[in-house]
Amino acid sequence: MAGGTFKPRIIGFLCNWCCYGGADLCGVSRFQYPPYLRVIRVMCSGRIDLKFILRAFLNGADAVFVGGCHLNDCHYNPEGNYDALVMSKIAKKLLGHIGINPDRFRLEWVSAGEGIRFAEIMNAFSQTTRELGPLGSSEGIDKAQLTFNLEAALKLVPFIKLVERERLRVPIRTEVEYEKFFASGDLDRLFDEIILEKYAISQIVALLQKKPLSTSEIAESLNLNPSEVSRHINNSSRYGFVRYDVEQQCYAPA
Repeated sequence: MAGGTFKPRIIGFLCNWCCYGGADLCGVSRFQYPPYLRVIRVMCSGRIDLKFILRAFLNGADAVFVGGCHLNDCHYNPEGNYDALVMSKIAKKLLGHIGINPDRFRLEWVSAGEGIRFAEIMNAFSQTTRELGPLGSSEGIDKAQLTFNLEAALKLVPFIKLVERERLRVPIRTEVEYEKFFASGDLDRLFDEIILEKYAISQIVALLQKKPLSTSEIAESLNLNPSEVSRHINNSSRYGFVRYDVEQQCYAPA
């Protein structure tokens, strides 16, 4: 904040071959957009890992932008931007569950010759981010809780990547097939049934690493139903993540 004017911090991951070229053309052509974007150039949008997005928010970014080549026009890896598309779908769902407005994350395809399109996108995204305010303000979540949620999600990234590789692969690489897959609800079901389960366990383990807690204390801290916590605790015990301390009558890390 400066003089009552919010100046958001936006981290942008731009592919070298298309979107970065579009941003460069935008500058050369003197198309105007707010100076909030901090660019990180990568060889391909498919290189953007989910943990990059989470770490950007963990380090104080108010929004994250990913720009790549148009689908079926990837200059580095023919399948790269499809990988980015799947990552973006997962990222938005995970951010929403963490407590971060999914509108703070945006994926767009921009060619090297679309300087004016890049400016239009950044103007719109900057406006959206300004309206949302500093990270956590529009969501009504404090920094400590947000940090805790993001760190729990980061620990889950390797598992999410495994689920993505095994269960979220569309054999035919066309935009139509991908949109059909996402519209089918398969991603929603996998996310709710598999990823959210592991996310809750990650949060529980993180809490217990600070101090031993009872089921009711865990439920209160995570705003979960005690029966849900019991189920997650049972699963965590089978995986060897937590143990029950008989003397203190509470749970602790294994």
